Amino acid sequence: MTKATIDDIDISGKRVLLRVDFNVPLRHGRVGDDRRISEALPTVNALRERGARTIIVTHIGRPGGRVDASLSVQPIADRLGELLGVDVPVARDVVGPSAQALVDALADGDVAMLENVRFEAGEERNDPALAQRLASFADVVVNDAFGTAHRAHASTEGVAHLLPAVAGYLMARELEVLGGVLGDPRRPLVAVLGGAKISTKLGVLTNLLNRVDSLHVGGAMACTFFRAKGAATGRSLVEEDKVQMARDILDVPGATAQLRLPFDVVVAAEATDGAGTEVVSWDAIPDDLMVVDVGPQTVAAIAADFRDAGTVIWNGPLGIYEVDAFARGTRAVAKALGESDAFSVVGGGDLGAAVDDSGVADSIDFISTGGGATLEFLEGCTLPGVAALRDRETVAK
Repeated sequence: MTKATIDDIDISGKRVLLRVDFNVPLRHGRVGDDRRISEALPTVNALRERGARTIIVTHIGRPGGRVDASLSVQPIADRLGELLGVDVPVARDVVGPSAQALVDALADGDVAMLENVRFEAGEERNDPALAQRLASFADVVVNDAFGTAHRAHASTEGVAHLLPAVAGYLMARELEVLGGVLGDPRRPLVAVLGGAKISTKLGVLTNLLNRVDSLHVGGAMACTFFRAKGAATGRSLVEEDKVQMARDILDVPGATAQLRLPFDVVVAAEATDGAGTEVVSWDAIPDDLMVVDVGPQTVAAIAADFRDAGTVIWNGPLGIYEVDAFARGTRAVAKALGESDAFSVVGGGDLGAAVDDSGVADSIDFISTGGGATLEFLEGCTLPGVAALRDRETVAK
């Protein structure tokens, strides 16, 4: 990890613009899952202990550059305050008079939060004027929002060119762990990729295929590979325009030894609760049914690989996780991973929830807070929010 962190600069008494990813679910005006907030606490507490004046910036939802009271950050600030044991005031705007007054009132060790940064239309288009207004509030930028690092937005990339910008502890940990998986993993390295569409995972799949010892594919995107192998897929989701691409991947020398497709699948007439299910071979999917989960033979094969693995990286559920009956394969694989001695890295989102639901979260070595950012990192892409941070060798304390 070559990027500078808050340990590499003097932040005592400095105004710190802390970009976090607190895009958490809200239920009835309260935070429904505070994992992302909790994982940023080490950075927030370190800033407080060193006397920084912390100005938190986050987005929530997709308000499209318009104020939406249902997407206010107030519930997030309330929960953060509960976890910190202090009051976390919230500005009524992002860069307006309320935000300026809030920043001006901060004392050493205080923490405050600006309103949802995506209420500003300039955020997602990386507007230089918005970046400049945000920069005017602070002396230093700390980016702890790995989940948004793949977007060149005003609060992630734009502002980092205007002030000294370093990583928070969570960002640093994400880069260290994911970089280690790609660069120097303990072997055998086993990967599991799930999800609906091969198009969203194609870059990750091809990049990992060159690095792993085995790569299991599940979810609906496996059906595109089934079609590429000449099998019928019934009413399953298939990306017809990606079938040839899947065929090309299967034709890569050595791919058949590394790429593991499901042996069996769970099928149903509808992707709804209460639908009857049956387990069939991958090449015997009935014309009137669709694939909704991986079958028990496939779960057993993945679990067997986990037992011998040195490192496991898993991104994406293996079935239609939103329907409880179709989440069984994903949960069974999560339990197998929790029992493995391998160093385990799991993507966030639905998969993080599956790990929680399976009761094995404490047995997983690292659960990433990124979604698209994790995918793009594993694909080998440069993340704008990371690239804009200072390198450690260029920063003097």
